[in-house]
Amino acid sequence: TLHNKNTFPSSLTMEWTLEQHLDDTMKNPSVVGVLCTDQQGHNLGCRGSLSDEHGGVVSVLAKQASCLTRDPTDTPTVCLESESGNILIRSHGTITVAVHKIAS
Repeated sequence: TLHNKNTFPSSLTMEWTLEQHLDDTMKNPSVVGVLCTDQQGHNLGCRGSLSDEHGGVVSVLAKQASCLTRDPTDTPTVCLESESGNILIRSHGTITVAVHKIAS
């Protein structure tokens, strides 16, 4: 049976869209990992070097960084730097995204 995209629940469409974004992000040669979490640190999707085990830490770092700014509309980006690369963490509404990039 063929289904019109509109017959699927929106959560399935959102999940597929997130999976596509994760795949597209990993196509960048400098990106070696990507992770999306909800506000509780639950994994919504991941690829490469970032996995389920990183979700809680990523979520907490984003929350703590937001406490450092007085402007509630300002969303800080956390950058963890090492010799091998950087992990960039930023919240987008209720979703937190971490991207692991290798040093160029």
